[in-house]
Amino acid sequence: MDLEKLVSDLGKERDRLGRAISALLGTAGAALSGGGGRKKRIGRPKGATTKKRKRGGLTPEGRKRLSIAMKKRWAERKKKGA
Repeated sequence: MDLEKLVSDLGKERDRLGRAISALLGTAGAALSGGGGRKKRIGRPKGATTKKRKRGGLTPEGRKRLSIAMKKRWAERKKKGA
């Protein structure tokens, strides 16, 4: 196959896909090609505040278990050091 024909066919396919995408999105072709169209803002609206992330806390039972485990660990380390 000739290289020029291959490039020509690829260009035609690109144009066809561009028209299909424009039809699906309902926008002008200029917006897709970057031809002066404004880009849509993506992300949070301007001035929107983010919610504070709630940290997962320990339950009282979990805190008690952790306390016991740490005291046991520290006691073992103290024995090894002495």
